[in-house]
Amino acid sequence: MWSRRAVLWAALVAPLAAACTTTPAPPPAPDPLAELAAKARADAATATAVASSVPGLAPVAGEVAKVRTEHAVALQTEVDRERPPAGSSTPVRPETSAPPAPADPAAAKTALVAGLTAAEQRIAELITSVPRYRAGLLGSVAAGCASLRDVLT
Repeated sequence: MWSRRAVLWAALVAPLAAACTTTPAPPPAPDPLAELAAKARADAATATAVASSVPGLAPVAGEVAKVRTEHAVALQTEVDRERPPAGSSTPVRPETSAPPAPADPAAAKTALVAGLTAAEQRIAELITSVPRYRAGLLGSVAAGCASLRDVLT
C-alpha cells in the first residue's frame, strides 16, 4: 500500500522526469525576410555594376542601387530585431559580389527590371504569411520596387 506522501511525491516527480526526457524543439525555420534582404543586396550590386559600365543608365541605376540598399538595411534590421544574432554584437552579412553588368544598355535595363520584378513577386508570395507589422514593411519595399521598375520602363 502506498502512503499519501509517496503518492504526492510521485505526482510531483513524474511530470519533472517527463520534462527532462523530452526532445528539444527544432530550430526555427529561416526568416523569409533574410532572403529578401539578400535579394535586395544582390539587386543593389547589379545596379552598381550597371551604373559603372553603362554611362547612359548611370543616374537611374545609381538610384536603384541606393534604394535597394535602403531596402536591404530595413529588411535586415527587422530580421535582426526578430532573431538577434548570437555571439557578436555586429552580425556578419554575406558578401554580395557584383555580377558582370551587360554592356548593352537594353540588356542592362532588362536585368534591372527583372531583379525588381522578381523581388515584387517574392514579396507577393510572402506578404499574407507574415504578421501585419512585417506586411507593412514588405508592402513598402514592393512599392519601392514597383516605382523603380516604372522609372526604368
